[in-house]
Amino acid sequence: MHAPHSRQLSGLILACSLILVCIVSLNGQLAAQTPGRVSVDRGPAVEEAVFFSFDDRAIPWRHNLALTPQTAKKHPANPVLRRGPEGAPDHGHAILYGSVLYLDGKFRMWYLGMFETAIKSGQAPGWWRPMCYAESEDGIHWTKPKLNLVEFNGNKQNNICLIKSQVPSLAKVNDFLTVLYDANDPDPQRRYKCAYIAHPPFADVRGGRSQIGPDERRWGAFICATSADGLTWNVVGDRPMNAGGERFEVSSLYRYGNFYYASGQLISPWTWRMDGSKIGRVMLTYRSPDFEHWSGAKALSFARPGQLTATPVPGQQTHMGAGIWNRGNVLVGLYGMWQDAPEKPKDGRYWNTGVSVDLGLIVSDDGVHFREPVPDHPVIARGEKGEWDDIALLQGHAFVNKGDQTMIWYSHWDTGGKLKNMEIGMATLRRDGFGYLSRKLEQNGAHFVTAPFTTEGKLQLSVNLEGVSQDRPLTVELLDEFDRPLPGYSGDQAAQVTQPGTRTPVVFTGQQNSTLPAGKPLALRVTFPDSEEVKVYALYVGQ
Repeated sequence: MHAPHSRQLSGLILACSLILVCIVSLNGQLAAQTPGRVSVDRGPAVEEAVFFSFDDRAIPWRHNLALTPQTAKKHPANPVLRRGPEGAPDHGHAILYGSVLYLDGKFRMWYLGMFETAIKSGQAPGWWRPMCYAESEDGIHWTKPKLNLVEFNGNKQNNICLIKSQVPSLAKVNDFLTVLYDANDPDPQRRYKCAYIAHPPFADVRGGRSQIGPDERRWGAFICATSADGLTWNVVGDRPMNAGGERFEVSSLYRYGNFYYASGQLISPWTWRMDGSKIGRVMLTYRSPDFEHWSGAKALSFARPGQLTATPVPGQQTHMGAGIWNRGNVLVGLYGMWQDAPEKPKDGRYWNTGVSVDLGLIVSDDGVHFREPVPDHPVIARGEKGEWDDIALLQGHAFVNKGDQTMIWYSHWDTGGKLKNMEIGMATLRRDGFGYLSRKLEQNGAHFVTAPFTTEGKLQLSVNLEGVSQDRPLTVELLDEFDRPLPGYSGDQAAQVTQPGTRTPVVFTGQQNSTLPAGKPLALRVTFPDSEEVKVYALYVGQ
């Protein structure tokens, strides 16, 4: 009489076993599919960490090494994206107050057009410079697709993106815009995000504003919008993100860790030095946990060194914050190295005449505070007199690593207000080649030690370097959290890198494969051979 129960019990055990096997198998498959993660110095866990040669937080410990910054090479076909013909929305200018992203095998550009060829009353006509869109297969030859979204000059045969808003004046882009692709947003309608400057009438600014600074004709508003395809946009909410505060000229948008960040510029009387004294244009940053509610307070993220000395360097300013490149654990940016004109122009209509701007390098490891590795070094310098970009440069959020190159797009700005050659150019570096570390003094040892990092999953180490060979290898060792050599990854079992390249694998001689040990704090000790020819640009921990 117990046999049926035994059979039922046996069947139940078998079913549970099968379920357990399926769960174990599924977990194994998920583990195999889940990408590894790495966290540098307790920063956010990312799929790949980059230790740039110029990043003194990621590589803080250095002996007998010097950083040599690099200048990008301009493309001979510049400007690669030109203004359109008469009647086009970008006939007046086409400038990269915008972004370039490489998505689905295609370069995609969002930029600011202007349809009239003259600035009137110091502003674009109607306080509107349309958000335009272009595409390219190679980043050099661009097409402007007919989007059929916005009526302009009696038809929709143009490349203007559509922005919709409860308050129409908030949809009129008038200055710097940034586009971010946020693949991890669970809502597909919010995968594309952007921030831009609008200048609505005071009556349209719901939520009020602070009394800091004087009244202007219109208010400098920081606007956010989202999109499913990057072409049709919806403004977030019914008010500027800086409603309740003072005016703000937003110029960048990025995500780092748990927050979205939007940085931009202000100048006295809307901002000031720590002691309350006046300051020129500096980079300030808002943050948001959800892209809808933004902080009322701002952080001072960057100012040129000459702006913060006891007696400021005359004429130095930080123009329009920075164009930001998010590399996971670190943010790289180009900022406008503004220098006042030697003499103020007599014609008050064009008060910027004579201002020059080159583009300099900044870096951040926390998403808030930026620093300049080599002060006043231009990554992209304005052209020589008579060249198309000889007055001032504008940065964009426009960085793409393709093959062994880093591609960067930028614009020319005619500070004299005549719109001369205000078009878009491109420049290149060796991949991640903003600068390299090399031996400073001969006949002395040279090495560095990175900040600690922790890995999860199967990750590998590679290095971007040149000048090594069988006779002059770069030695790479792993250290534990107490700076002690890790057995199996140090001494005689250290890696000897003898092949140059932009991503040369690092294989430790004591290991069967090149996978890094997971789950414990590690650091890298990199020792240079006795040769000035060896140059290290970056290290990578990732898949």
